[in-house]
Amino acid sequence: EGAMLSPDGHTRTFDAQAKGTSFNDGAAVVLLKRLSDALADGDQIYAVVRGVGINNDGGGKASFTAPSVEGQIAVIAAAHDDSGIEPETIGYVEAHGTATPLGDPVEVEALTRAFRRHTEAVGFCKIGSVKSNVGHLVTAAGAAGLIKTALALTHEVIPPTIHYSSPNPRIDFATSPFVVCNRLEAWPRG
Repeated sequence: EGAMLSPDGHTRTFDAQAKGTSFNDGAAVVLLKRLSDALADGDQIYAVVRGVGINNDGGGKASFTAPSVEGQIAVIAAAHDDSGIEPETIGYVEAHGTATPLGDPVEVEALTRAFRRHTEAVGFCKIGSVKSNVGHLVTAAGAAGLIKTALALTHEVIPPTIHYSSPNPRIDFATSPFVVCNRLEAWPRG
């Protein structure tokens, strides 16, 4: 009880029945290139990274793998600031979404507090995680989420977060900017 592994092999990200993740092996490759170079070379462009945030809050928490609200707020805020965009213009967040008892509530709390630096609006941003589809791909997890989001932008749809039926009661979605995307959603350019 309360461990990282899902007892039934399903990753129920943000769900009331979330009990952990399933670990799988994965590999992913993403080519990052300056936009001007990609345009000059005539490359297919799936997405443009507008801002980044990097930190390491390992010294301020119980262990390297323990989630930290403050560390996540700082890195999300740094990415917002670097991008120069307002949180209310963000239509989707691809979350880490491990479906662990501690991880998902901490992640949504951190996202909410980072977004609250600039907006009090609720329910305007879809949230999901590729982990509900393929489990935790360990070292490929971040790249898999990036690829999913780039393809969602390209095809102008947000794939559903599967195995989601009702919100985790430890996550206050009602007062947050976020709504779990649990069905295929149109995501037109804007």
